[in-house]
Amino acid sequence: MATAHDHHDHAHDHDHHGHDHGHGHGHGGGHHHHAPANMGRAFAIGVILNTAFVAAEVAAGLWTGSLALLADAGHNLSDVLSLLLAWGATVLARRAPAGRRTYGLRKATILASLANAILLLVAVGAIASEAAHRFREPAAIDSDLVMLTASLGVLINGATALLFMRGSHDDLNVRGAFLHMAADAGVSLAVVAGAFLMARTGILWIDPALSLIIAGVIVLGTWSLLRDSADLALDAAPRGIDVEAVRRYLAGLPGVEGVHDLHIWALSTTETAMTAHILRPANSDGDRFLHLACEGLEARFKIGHATLQVETDAAHA
Repeated sequence: MATAHDHHDHAHDHDHHGHDHGHGHGHGGGHHHHAPANMGRAFAIGVILNTAFVAAEVAAGLWTGSLALLADAGHNLSDVLSLLLAWGATVLARRAPAGRRTYGLRKATILASLANAILLLVAVGAIASEAAHRFREPAAIDSDLVMLTASLGVLINGATALLFMRGSHDDLNVRGAFLHMAADAGVSLAVVAGAFLMARTGILWIDPALSLIIAGVIVLGTWSLLRDSADLALDAAPRGIDVEAVRRYLAGLPGVEGVHDLHIWALSTTETAMTAHILRPANSDGDRFLHLACEGLEARFKIGHATLQVETDAAHA
């Protein structure tokens, strides 16, 4: 007789494991799921500081006529948007499943990073076209003000990056936020150096050239984000999970004779789900076997939502 059994819907059966399988919040048992609670504060501070800075940078860029500063503002704006998307996504991921949305809104985290990546590439196009125009008609800029504004950017972005450093190992969105902020600090530093060189040498094309380099930085940063989020949106197994290793692990469990219909996908940017059919003719200790298998999957592969269907009759499998 086939028994399908979801690891997470039976909080009451395994209280003795000392795990908490709560349903109300988006992350089940296991330490790796938690976007740290203080990430909300990090996001709030990051968004406020960076929004204010973008406004200052746009104003200074228009005032000084510096395209590099405007490109940097575009870069920073994209990051504010990505921070908002990522922050919104971590909040949505915690909403309890309801009605037809049996997964809750966790997938929003994946769609957010996808939308974010596409948005950034659009910003790059705008910067590149303006830079092309500048190469044809170079313009003088007010270097001192540019240097001052961009230096402020180095400080703000550096500080924000530090806020996200702690959560950046576990969650694709927090990693995105951290990488963005760190890259921003570097980009602003480049703007400072560029303005300094222009003031010294009087070479006007440094400004548009620098804005193109910044556009390149945005593309590089966005590419991996686009690739990873597209993978997750297509229900590919998350990076870092070796599907064959999971198959071998299940096949090696006591009494297992075959594994088929194995599916592994991401529920959100931090949570992984899996389903599989397992052929196990002598399944007298079925419940114990399922506990063992699910705990092993959680411990080894960080798969916290596993549903295993055990089949005992090869003919019907």
